[in-house]
Amino acid sequence: MIRRSLVPAFLTALSFALLPAGPAAAQSPHTHEHSFGGAEKWAKVFDDPKRDATQKPHEVIQALALKPEALVADIGSGTGYFAVRFAHAVPKGRVYGVDTEPDMVKYLAERVKREKLGNVSAIAAAPDDPRLPEKVDLIVMVDVFHHIADRARYLKKLQGSLKPGGRIAIIDFRMDSPDGPPKRVRIAPSRVKTELSSAGYALLEEHSFLPNQYFLVFRSNRP
Repeated sequence: MIRRSLVPAFLTALSFALLPAGPAAAQSPHTHEHSFGGAEKWAKVFDDPKRDATQKPHEVIQALALKPEALVADIGSGTGYFAVRFAHAVPKGRVYGVDTEPDMVKYLAERVKREKLGNVSAIAAAPDDPRLPEKVDLIVMVDVFHHIADRARYLKKLQGSLKPGGRIAIIDFRMDSPDGPPKRVRIAPSRVKTELSSAGYALLEEHSFLPNQYFLVFRSNRP
């Protein structure tokens, strides 16, 4: 059973990506229910510079071609791997780091103060509601999509958090990736496209430069 909390699920997925190949306790079924309190400990894993080689954050952000004043929501932000990078990409805008794990929200709030990133806000979300304080131009979900319960309902709810014509970017593990969660819980990009289309989004772009993940960008059809 997949946990209904988005952020622990995101962190679980990320932990799969960073673990070496082969059997490991963190890859057993119970990890879907694992708690990711202790953000200081997990930050050493999630923000490990070695992750950049496969996650390619600079290239991802470049591909999204954000305007300096853009509003961005990073759903499943964890310790802020992408959120702090988005902050530099939108110096006149704002980034909302959305998480359901209290310790991660606290960690990100302290991190942005420490790094003097005044345009980042840490948001404590509910599993079925990102609780964004305003509509945004872009929603990003990295290694989160395959853990969302009742995706049809959640995706439709996200429509209300996007500006007219706003975009949603979904990055998740390919079916043939040597890293990531068990293959039985992965979602093929074709299915992602079908679900987003049914929820009222149109595919805009499909990037293929990530070695282990697909990268799909959709636009909301909501006026």
